[in-house]
Amino acid sequence: MATLAARLGVIWAERPGLASWLTTVDHKKIGLKYIYTSFVFMILGGIESLLIRTQLIDANLEIVQPEFFNQLFSMHGITMMFLFAMPMLSGFGNYFVPLMIGTRDMAFPRLNSFGYWLFVAGGLFFYSSFLVGAAPNDGWFNYLPLASEQFSPGLNIDFYCLGLILLGISSTGGAINFIVTILKMRAPGMSLNRVPIFVWGELAMAISIVFAFPTLTLAVTMLELDRKFGFHFFEPGGGGDPVLWQHLFWFFGHPEVYVVLLPATGITAEVITVFSRKKLFGYQTILYTAIATGALSFFVWAHHQFIAGIDPRMANVFTITTVLISIPIAEMMFLYIATLYGGSITFQSPMLWALSFIVEFLIGGVTGIFLGASGADIYFHDTYFVVAHFHYTFFPIAIIGTYTALTYWFPKMFGRMMNETANRIHFWGTIIPFNFIFIPLFITGAAGQHRR
Repeated sequence: MATLAARLGVIWAERPGLASWLTTVDHKKIGLKYIYTSFVFMILGGIESLLIRTQLIDANLEIVQPEFFNQLFSMHGITMMFLFAMPMLSGFGNYFVPLMIGTRDMAFPRLNSFGYWLFVAGGLFFYSSFLVGAAPNDGWFNYLPLASEQFSPGLNIDFYCLGLILLGISSTGGAINFIVTILKMRAPGMSLNRVPIFVWGELAMAISIVFAFPTLTLAVTMLELDRKFGFHFFEPGGGGDPVLWQHLFWFFGHPEVYVVLLPATGITAEVITVFSRKKLFGYQTILYTAIATGALSFFVWAHHQFIAGIDPRMANVFTITTVLISIPIAEMMFLYIATLYGGSITFQSPMLWALSFIVEFLIGGVTGIFLGASGADIYFHDTYFVVAHFHYTFFPIAIIGTYTALTYWFPKMFGRMMNETANRIHFWGTIIPFNFIFIPLFITGAAGQHRR
């Protein structure tokens, strides 16, 4: 037994210094690497956003040229969706899921490390496109026929396709790892209905990725075959259909929002129970709402195509499913509010972030109902109303969710407390400007102002 223990000690021993961080398969270090790298990409995405909004201050400004503006616009979306939100929440999952379910590491440690380095490779590949002046320039959604070889003949869209293939492999492998870890490596006696809500959120995220991301990987592979090898999946002249791209992309794209929503709601649940000193109200119901949200997210994609010529009867069906998905999400938010009711609430910085998540996300959810109704969406589509709605949905998930987790788990991860005064300044310095930026966009969008 002693010999076996010694052998295991040698196998699991970490190399000292930088080599340990580069070659590690330890879930904590890989989680931290995801978090650190995602923060770098968040800063890059923020800089891109700042340049975009500064350019739009006045029509006569020439801070960036039109082509570079399109590249910034596209890379901002790609960065925040694929290089920040998903890997950031996966980083917290990598660090805490094994600890929460009582296992030593992820089920496949080497796959975990491989997924991280593939994520880094995908991010570097995307940003290397700036070095040759060929960053993706057709938006993060990359609509056809604009992205075809005929209308985008450079390397811009090729960077988009190949970069997303790398990120797709990374995300799918990581999702499989989470599913196996949570379902098969829990401590004895820990049934699924006893694990923390955050673990359920990561499980739901992983299952959604397994079903959604391969669709995007397939779509970009088909597009690259169209562009470079003479295929005609999306080329009308060869019997293809540009709208097929929209179906494939949004079959991934809308579940993607809920992919990152569910871990963020799990983080919020962890925080509000601690700082209200109350047990989570309706634990089982929250589980059901998470499952229902993940399942329904695969039946709402076509509400992005109400003006793309889809059958009006199907538009009515997708209007119904889009409205239905708001029910479990609203139920979850109300259960969080019920948890707060009557509690002994302490307004420390993690709690401030968690409460702001509920408020800001509810604004995004309510405004989303307008876009889910086919009649209203025909008017609001492609206006600043959509931009405001999307940011009121995604900002709470990605940014507020990240800072909720960081301020709450910082002592566990780094062995020291954060400065509470600095945290509060950071909180108000983030929330107030965000609302000042995006509330006016609802007004301009409702007035008919088109985005971009």
